[in-house]
Amino acid sequence: MKEVLMMKLESCPYCHQALDMMEELKREQPEYKNIPVKMVNEDEDTELSESLDYWYVPTFYVDGKKLHEGVPTKEKIKKVFEGALKE
Repeated sequence: MKEVLMMKLESCPYCHQALDMMEELKREQPEYKNIPVKMVNEDEDTELSESLDYWYVPTFYVDGKKLHEGVPTKEKIKKVFEGALKE
C-alpha cells in the first residue's frame, strides 16, 4: 500500500468536494480507510508545491506519479485509491 499525496487549497471548492468523495468512498470500501493520505496545502508548503508538475488543485500523486489533477469525480478518486493499493 502506497501513500497518497493530495495537493490542495483551503479556498478551493473542488478540494472540499474531493474530501467529501474520499470519505464517501471509505464508507463504501472499508479497505480504503487504511490508505495513508498526506494532505498538503500548497500555500503552506511552497517548496513542495513548486517542485511538482501541476496547475490545478486538487492534485493526487501516488508513488511520485500524478494520478489526478483538477475537478474530481468519485470515479477519479476511486482510481487514485486503487493506485495506492497496487503493489
